[in-house]
Amino acid sequence: MRNHSALRVFRDIVGAILLAVFVIVFVYRPVRVEGTSMMPTLNDEERIFINQFTYRFGISQISRGDTIVFWYPWDHSKSYIKRVIGLPGDTIEIEEGQVYVNGRELYEPYLPDEYRDRSSMERKVVPRGEYFVLGDHRASSNDSRVWGTVARNLIFGKAVFAYWPVDKMGAVR
Repeated sequence: MRNHSALRVFRDIVGAILLAVFVIVFVYRPVRVEGTSMMPTLNDEERIFINQFTYRFGISQISRGDTIVFWYPWDHSKSYIKRVIGLPGDTIEIEEGQVYVNGRELYEPYLPDEYRDRSSMERKVVPRGEYFVLGDHRASSNDSRVWGTVARNLIFGKAVFAYWPVDKMGAVR
């Protein structure tokens, strides 16, 4: 009888480990934020989980405002995290720090005034299958204003949950 109980416990532990490995490998991946370009939403050295399942299998579409993780277009060995501002076909323009999408001023409640910069960018159309991304700390972000749009195939996750430090724990907005 004891052997049966030990076997069940062993089976349950192995099952739990396999499930955890599946979730970490295919669904959620822990990521460390490097740099200040996404402040105040995400800080340097903050730890988050990204959902790498939702976009890969078309469960949800990439939307304006999503905080995404992608391979840097000029060096695929580096990953970046930024906010989606422009979708394929959108027209993006920046006048003295104010972003306009399709001619309308973009409402950005996540962006405090002290994190804006006062730069401008001429009107650009986001190519099909690509996305225009910006950091939330515009004055210290290397983003689509510098190196252009991000191809869909380079996007591999959506930031969903911050878990470290503990005082920042919660959903990534």
